[in-house]
Amino acid sequence: MEELTIEVQKREVTGDGPCRRLRQAGWVPGVVYGGGRDPMAIQIEMLAKGGAENRVFLLKLAGTDKSRHTMIRDLQVDPVSRHVLHVDFQRVLMDAKVRVKVRVEVAGTAWGVKNEGGLLDFMSRELEVECLPGRIPEEIRVDVSELRAGQHVRVADLALPEGVEFREDPERVVVAIAHSRVAEAAEPGAEGAETAAAEPEVIRRGKAETPES
Repeated sequence: MEELTIEVQKREVTGDGPCRRLRQAGWVPGVVYGGGRDPMAIQIEMLAKGGAENRVFLLKLAGTDKSRHTMIRDLQVDPVSRHVLHVDFQRVLMDAKVRVKVRVEVAGTAWGVKNEGGLLDFMSRELEVECLPGRIPEEIRVDVSELRAGQHVRVADLALPEGVEFREDPERVVVAIAHSRVAEAAEPGAEGAETAAAEPEVIRRGKAETPES
């Protein structure tokens, strides 16, 4: 994932009131922490939420030659405007591995969905990996084109770029093609089929016959 450089300014004031005024002026308050150093309050220009997941940021402190690689660890977003209200950056070392969650993307249309009436069951929408910050993949693609009804893809079936490893149970199911209920009911021996094959009940009309005395 491509590194993004951002200039930040040291924030001298904290608290709800000053932070609110910063946002009104087009700034986002934040904090940089970790890396064996004291936390530092910062402010940055308005940050777009999309595409920030797992991205490595090189923060450059305005007016100095100081810079530090970081990753976003927390974003507070306004539920209505979707503007970023606060951001926490964690310092990272480019030669030290990190663990992150990467989103899973399904590619293709399963054979079992197109031809067998199966249903796609997307069970794991993100997976944890371990790698150097500069090798974090943007996504993990799962090609389901050849999957038949009743088949699935496990973590162990997926390939990752060089230098990236899963930190998940290899048997964890990522995506599966389930049989549809209609298809199951139509199978020989299924309860629905047995019911359909049973003889219809005969309803007698008129006065019932009584046995002779």
